[in-house]
Amino acid sequence: MKEIEGRLGVSRSSVSLWVRDIELTPEQHAALQMRNPIYNAQRSGAGKLRERGHLRRRTYQLAGRRRVRECEPLYVAGCMLYWAEGAKARHALKITNSDPELIRFFGRFLRECLAVCDEQMHVHCNLFADHISKQREVEQLWLDVLGLPRSSLRKSTVNHYSRSSQRKRKNKLPYGTCALIVHSTEIVQTIYGSIQELAGFNRPHWLVCNY
Repeated sequence: MKEIEGRLGVSRSSVSLWVRDIELTPEQHAALQMRNPIYNAQRSGAGKLRERGHLRRRTYQLAGRRRVRECEPLYVAGCMLYWAEGAKARHALKITNSDPELIRFFGRFLRECLAVCDEQMHVHCNLFADHISKQREVEQLWLDVLGLPRSSLRKSTVNHYSRSSQRKRKNKLPYGTCALIVHSTEIVQTIYGSIQELAGFNRPHWLVCNY
């Protein structure tokens, strides 16, 4: 704008009036944005944060690769179970199942192999309409399976009957399902590293995106 003012010998307000109806192309908008020092500083800062996060997750995965080479049976089994049944998020670990013994085993794996404390574990139950009358008992069953206090429980989800179900469920799950959740980038990325080392593959998107 200053350059135009100097060449034409007119005020900035006059130039603004002349050009206000001109629509810029997306490429022109991008070029102007790239010349903005505030935008460039923000972009540079965001890029550095992404790089640091990527490096941190990669470091955790390398630690997982080293750990699994020790061939601890419980650790190997826990990692393989998570590969089969766990949610593949970037910053949190979550495994959901209807089998109390599977959930019990995974809780043992977290405590004994990864030093996860009770305060880090959260429980979410997915129940059905016929569980409502005994919801507290079903929730307590899952907490007892994991040896966790009531404070670890998050609000349960209750699936109500559809009109076509005739208020019946096929293949009934007597206790619904339980999700065991731990919010820890280090733990989930360590497990990802161990899984890749055990199975002999590389999965770069476990480092960079949510699944």
